[in-house]
Amino acid sequence: MIQHETQIRVCYGDTDMMGVVYYGTYPRYYEIARTELLRAHGITYKEIEEAGLIWPVRSLHITYIKPAVYDDLLTVRTMVEELPAVRFKIKTEIYNQNGEMINHGEVVLISTSRETGRPIKTPEWLLARFRQMAGI
Repeated sequence: MIQHETQIRVCYGDTDMMGVVYYGTYPRYYEIARTELLRAHGITYKEIEEAGLIWPVRSLHITYIKPAVYDDLLTVRTMVEELPAVRFKIKTEIYNQNGEMINHGEVVLISTSRETGRPIKTPEWLLARFRQMAGI
């Protein structure tokens, strides 16, 4: 399994009139953490896109457990349990500064040709990098 943790401080712009993180903000937190997981292993979205691969979102499932509020320091744990063939499943858990899980979800991305817009198998060079990340 590949796992990474990213900390995000809730800024005022992430909250609604009640001072609670707006529900639509969580997918952005997922994306920030997913980007940081890749970056921590020497991979950037820019590199992936320049190689002709894009990852549009196919599905997003979110469970809201407890609210986060302005100035909370959140820990976003991102987990990849299987190598991305065509589908790339990423699980995410968000914890508040007390260590309580407040949110969890799963994003499924589809490996897609930037040129044709059609689904493709994840290129071998990228799979090799994921194997290295996973220690396999």
